[in-house]
Amino acid sequence: MNLVDSSGWLEYFADAPNANFFEKPLLQIDELIVPTISIYEVFKRILQQRGDDDALQAIAVMQQGKVIDLDMNISLHAAKLSHELKLPMADSIILSTAQLNMATLWTQDSEFEKIDGVKYISKHK
Repeated sequence: MNLVDSSGWLEYFADAPNANFFEKPLLQIDELIVPTISIYEVFKRILQQRGDDDALQAIAVMQQGKVIDLDMNISLHAAKLSHELKLPMADSIILSTAQLNMATLWTQDSEFEKIDGVKYISKHK
């Protein structure tokens, strides 16, 4: 299973420099999980930058993967990860969702760089 974090989705939708890194897991729809918090983050950013229609189109693509709701198990595990790794809330929820679903987390967020189960690429500046 694979989970692409919000920054990866945004990179892919913008066809930005790291888009190819995220293309492989995103095209394997049967192996893709999508946390609801990523849907929130991606929708909000695209809504701000390009408007409602583009934001809704992006979410339609994301929903092709298996959407994972935030539940009690993910919440408690995320809180522990946040405490132990000093991660912000959204990042801890994303990591928790990946870990509890035995998924590889694909990201360009440097906070995840040295965590087991993460495929990391540094963000182009």
